Amino acid sequence: MLSRRIFILTGAAAVAGCNTTGPTPVITHGSVSETFAALPEDPDLSTTEVVKRKPELASGPVPYEGPEGPGTIIVRTRERKLFLVMEDGQAIRYPVGVGRAGKQWHGRAQIEGKHVNPAWSPPEEVLRDNPDLPQVYPGGSPENPMGPRALTLSGDGQYAIHGTNRPLSIGTFASYGCIRMFNEDILDLFDRVKVGAEVVVTI
Repeated sequence: MLSRRIFILTGAAAVAGCNTTGPTPVITHGSVSETFAALPEDPDLSTTEVVKRKPELASGPVPYEGPEGPGTIIVRTRERKLFLVMEDGQAIRYPVGVGRAGKQWHGRAQIEGKHVNPAWSPPEEVLRDNPDLPQVYPGGSPENPMGPRALTLSGDGQYAIHGTNRPLSIGTFASYGCIRMFNEDILDLFDRVKVGAEVVVTI
């Protein structure tokens, strides 16, 4: 059970989450909602920019001795790290951007959906602060803050693990509660995890 309060929607999507309103699932981040719509065509992923990283933002295998089984995703908010538990006492560590003060959460969820080239519709809270933003950012657009992949989470359905168009935010407290990854890292994680995989988020 997620510790963050449920955000109630009206209309076809009765509660916050990846509920389908027509063909488009909706995910909300507390008071912030993001709409995903997969495009039929996958862009040329060879054009995905690989960012030069500081050493502390490296990804790669690390030892793991915890209780979670292979395939589990663990997010350690304080450390700004995500771990995918592998076989034989190993995990893959990825740097992430996490929720800023007041937007963090902890608990257990599952991967509910895998979305390729998610489109993004700025929620009301963002539009209030940035009224000149377009209503929709198409999937695959360099201005789209979701990046090339998104993994939506179950539970209250408020959050996702996704790419970013702001790589400098990785390793910081920057989001509304979603977990941001370098685009090359979300592509790697996306291919490794399955719908239904466990996700454990700690403060």
